[in-house]
Amino acid sequence: MAPLIAVAHGSRDPRSARVVVAAVAAIRAQRPDLDVRLAFLDLTAPSVDRVVDAVAAEGHSAAVVVPLLLGSAFHARVDLPGILAGARARHPRLALVQADVLGGDPRLVGAVRDRVVAAGAAVDDPETGVVLAAVGSSHAAANRRVNRLTAVLSAGTRWSTSACFATAAQPSVGQAISSLHAQGARRVVIAPWFLAPGLLTDRLGDAALVADPDVVFADPIGAHPNLAAVVFDRYAAAVRATTGTRLSA
Repeated sequence: MAPLIAVAHGSRDPRSARVVVAAVAAIRAQRPDLDVRLAFLDLTAPSVDRVVDAVAAEGHSAAVVVPLLLGSAFHARVDLPGILAGARARHPRLALVQADVLGGDPRLVGAVRDRVVAAGAAVDDPETGVVLAAVGSSHAAANRRVNRLTAVLSAGTRWSTSACFATAAQPSVGQAISSLHAQGARRVVIAPWFLAPGLLTDRLGDAALVADPDVVFADPIGAHPNLAAVVFDRYAAAVRATTGTRLSA
């Protein structure tokens, strides 16, 4: 069975690595039969190159790389494929397949909903507003996809919802909070569309407190069980797509 290399973004913030390490440990615990390894694209060790080199040195003939990314932006479309191309050149006997990103999987949105409830929001409270806070992209289509997730997030609840972005797009978190208050929300919860905390979530938090000192913050997705389910599905889909190659052998 081909090892699963889970690739996270990486951050200068040590909290981010701690949460990602815990999340991958939880993924590993669910599938003791599967060799699950963690690598980072930047700023945090071990690097993708280091982990791929280790897999090759141990004699594996194939590996599946699952990006722990919530969007298909530069890192998924350019950065990681470039790294894997270099790894294939170094290890021509190692079949490396890049799986799809995690994306806006409804199970991950469900994980965010669970985090919001854990932060104290009642699903039947019509005076609760929830801001789905994402990174933001220079690609309008990527931001529209995040906006569409707010309807998934509020499904089965009485919450009003809005998206906001930390970079490159509008609305800001302050604008989203103001919009929810205008719709009648008396309590606002910031729901990070992030796997782990870091500098961007701190920036969002600081701006949110300026807009509403009583705002509540939910935890990022982290080691939620739904993350493991999505990762395993991405791995399995990559294996199915390469039937007849060394990957499925």
